[in-house]
Amino acid sequence: MDKTPSSNRITIAFYGRRNAGKSQLLNGITGQEVAVVSPVPGTTTDPVKKAMEFHPLGPVLFIDTAGLDDEGELGRRRVEKTRQVIEGTDFAVYVMDINDPGEEEYRRTTDRFRELKIPYLTVINKTDTAGSRRLATMKANYPEAVFLSAVDPGDLERFKRILVEKIRNSVKEEEPPLVGDLVPYNGKVVLVVPIDAQAPKGRLILPQVQVIRDCLDHGIKSYVVRDTELASALEDLDGIDLVITDSQAFKEVARIVPESIKLTSFSILFARHKGDFATLLVGIKSLEQLPDPARILIAENCTHNPGCEDIGRVKIQALLRKNLPQRLEIKTIGGKELPADLSQYDLVIHCGGCMLNHRAMQSRLLLFREHDIPVTNYGMVLAYFNGILERATEIFKV
Repeated sequence: MDKTPSSNRITIAFYGRRNAGKSQLLNGITGQEVAVVSPVPGTTTDPVKKAMEFHPLGPVLFIDTAGLDDEGELGRRRVEKTRQVIEGTDFAVYVMDINDPGEEEYRRTTDRFRELKIPYLTVINKTDTAGSRRLATMKANYPEAVFLSAVDPGDLERFKRILVEKIRNSVKEEEPPLVGDLVPYNGKVVLVVPIDAQAPKGRLILPQVQVIRDCLDHGIKSYVVRDTELASALEDLDGIDLVITDSQAFKEVARIVPESIKLTSFSILFARHKGDFATLLVGIKSLEQLPDPARILIAENCTHNPGCEDIGRVKIQALLRKNLPQRLEIKTIGGKELPADLSQYDLVIHCGGCMLNHRAMQSRLLLFREHDIPVTNYGMVLAYFNGILERATEIFKV
């Protein structure tokens, strides 16, 4: 469980004003010192993350966030970090101090939960410090909330049971399998993994590992080869159901693999697994309708030191400039933060999103839709410019 990627865990995040008791509540239900607890408001600055096995839910990622009422320039930045966490939250816990509820922050934040379709639970904390009249008033105002004291072990156990039940009932398994519903049991899949300057020494990258695991989970036989041995591997194997290639080798692999064998890429698989396949496919059509000049944002979630064969910063940009007649203004970003002003872009080309959970990718796609910006992904762009997009997406058609 400790090795489960964060993108495959249920993300449970705690929100609220400073000193509402978020950190204390989180520490209490996990039985661990996940976050520093102090009576000083604003003790939690940046989001604090803890991946753990949370019985009986399984692998989860807990996040303790900074107070939504933080002040000053640094406070504003902390609040912005907290709001960014919302986009990747599977289940939210909003903690209120019964004596200082902060209704404006509560309404604004829960409105955002509902907008992003994030299930949440409201907790009214510090009931041991309130009189009976205050308690009755708050219960009347927040009838669906859980009332407790984070210093009461009995309240913590009750809250944990409620939390588990709420998550079980509201967080559904949204992500489809990577290949388990595309290839039959006992089928054969060939994974093409080029070993070039961008390949990490001594290991496979996360998308490749996840596809192999999905094959194992669904009783599918997987064969991993380099592009240089692909032709001989195809001669050795009969009845291949699917070839999955690194997007950068699309053109050469398409030349080697017979038309009778279905072909796609890791990035296109993740377009369906993490995001909205139809939206990303439609986004490709905007390549034929871009204005002049065209402003394009290339967005990848992970950060790394780019090399001479970098897919987002080098290869895709070269293809865009070679194949599109417009003057192009291209910006490449890495990491979890998107530009504050998205309205300036005519197209977003996103990475496969292997480091994002399903909720975070959906939130990003919603943000692009809100700005009426078409979006597609790396694998689809590479397939399009290599003239094999139709072939690379054929296996997904019902």
